[in-house]
Amino acid sequence: MNNIKTGALTRAAIIAALYAALTLLLAPISYGEVQIRFSEALTILPVLLPEAVPALAVGCLLANILGGCTIFDIVFGTLATLLAALCTRALRKNVLLASAMPVLFNGVIVGAVVHYCYAPVVALPLCMLFVALGEAVACMLVGRVVLRAVQRIPEKLLHG
Repeated sequence: MNNIKTGALTRAAIIAALYAALTLLLAPISYGEVQIRFSEALTILPVLLPEAVPALAVGCLLANILGGCTIFDIVFGTLATLLAALCTRALRKNVLLASAMPVLFNGVIVGAVVHYCYAPVVALPLCMLFVALGEAVACMLVGRVVLRAVQRIPEKLLHG
């Protein structure tokens, strides 16, 4: 029983660290009015791993703090990622719909944060659209590749 909990905690830590590291490594395209946060490809992982839900929120929180975001982005960006991860997990039987959750939540919530905190001259609907488009590339294209790769890992290796 302890090995299962330790394995899940370890996987969660790795997912959080990967999310934060990828976001910061690709900072020039991870933040701003037009962004593609390739770390968001990891938001498909709740389909397979329930521990990915809190891990993604922690990774986003770290990336937003270390990336110098406003308090609104830190709070609401993390909330958007958490809500998306929860819905992705709940909709795991329909991968297409599950992968659309980060697009929806981040498009609306992060798009609003981008507009009000960073780019008030850009219309709110455009900010939402730009964020949603970047999310769609990361989640629905790259995320599907990530999902297929993780699905190929033998069950015994993945879940210890």
